[in-house]
Amino acid sequence: MAMLVLGLLLFLGVHSVRVVAPQWRERMRARLGEGPWKGAYSVLALLGFVLLVWGYGQARQSPVVLWTPPVASRHLASLLTLAAFVLVAASQVRGNAIQARLQHPMLLGTKLWAFAHLLANGTLADVLLFGGFLAWAVVTYRASRRRGPVEVDVRPGRTAVAVVAGVLAWAAFAFWAHAAWIGVRPFG
Repeated sequence: MAMLVLGLLLFLGVHSVRVVAPQWRERMRARLGEGPWKGAYSVLALLGFVLLVWGYGQARQSPVVLWTPPVASRHLASLLTLAAFVLVAASQVRGNAIQARLQHPMLLGTKLWAFAHLLANGTLADVLLFGGFLAWAVVTYRASRRRGPVEVDVRPGRTAVAVVAGVLAWAAFAFWAHAAWIGVRPFG
């Protein structure tokens, strides 16, 4: 469990610098330069990600069950993760109406993903992992909204591209990658 917590602190901590220490972040970027700053950021984020994946895998070997979710929560989680994948895809396709309307679809997708997994899982490791991501996404979304609106030049067809990409990515993950990478079949 310690590796999971350490990984979460490192991964989410690095991703929180803009929220909790924006002046320090700007000073460090200026001092180090854009390339080295991004390099250090990436290395620390990747290390945190590896630790949280490893720690979560270890914690799953001896789970501390807090509750047993009803079967119906898995179906709801599948629907919510579909929406989460579309939101994340919308964050990557420039010029779509979803991005223009919601402003920060990646954070909203992260919130939905984390909430869905909290509904469908009931171990301590799940609460730490998905609860940590949910809390981080809520705080970061609020801070992002306070910075003001992001201008998006909506282009025809881009919203459809985002939706189709999100649905296809969700299907690939739900029907193949989730079982292959995580060892859990969402459907079966």
